[in-house]
Amino acid sequence: MQRSRNEMSGNIEYYFSITSPWAYLGAERLVSICQKAGVGIRPFLIANISENGWITLKEKPPVRQKYVFEDLSRWAKRLGVPLKLDDRAGLKDAAPAYRIVIAAELAGKPTLALAIALQKAFWGYGEDIGDPAVRAAVASKAGYDGAALVAAEEAPDVPAAFQKNIALATMRGVFGSPTHLYGKQTFWGQDRLDFLEEALARSPVEA
Repeated sequence: MQRSRNEMSGNIEYYFSITSPWAYLGAERLVSICQKAGVGIRPFLIANISENGWITLKEKPPVRQKYVFEDLSRWAKRLGVPLKLDDRAGLKDAAPAYRIVIAAELAGKPTLALAIALQKAFWGYGEDIGDPAVRAAVASKAGYDGAALVAAEEAPDVPAAFQKNIALATMRGVFGSPTHLYGKQTFWGQDRLDFLEEALARSPVEA
């Protein structure tokens, strides 16, 4: 039986969106789990994959949106993660923040720490990462050359690289953020990290 790429490399394939609060809540815990297990993470920044049934929060009925925000607050409290859900009306769309992460990827820089810093700024503290000046400041604070990365956001190969991530995620059966692939197993949602941790504790990887 042919082994998958992430099984052979011992890596977790991590598919996530900047605008996913669930990915934000689980990101640092994922890093901690993988560090303890001695397993690497291959991050893939993605967006809505409608082909596989991805439904964004904005597309869900108001009653479900209300529940999601209640559940987010519960999880943030349990995990001890800062989460700002009120007074967000003045924020721009965070989706453009994908450009700075992809620009870092194309420059050969590690992207996960940058993505987490952007998520924390947006979801944890309500900063407007739709503003390029804010993105530059967040990136610089995280140890990157923020000004250079913002300048590189407009490179023509950035959208193509982003679409390549989305195409790979679609092929791999990803239908939401965050999704973690390990061996032949899929773990969708930050609330499935316990199962991922258990899988990492087993050897060899289960088919």
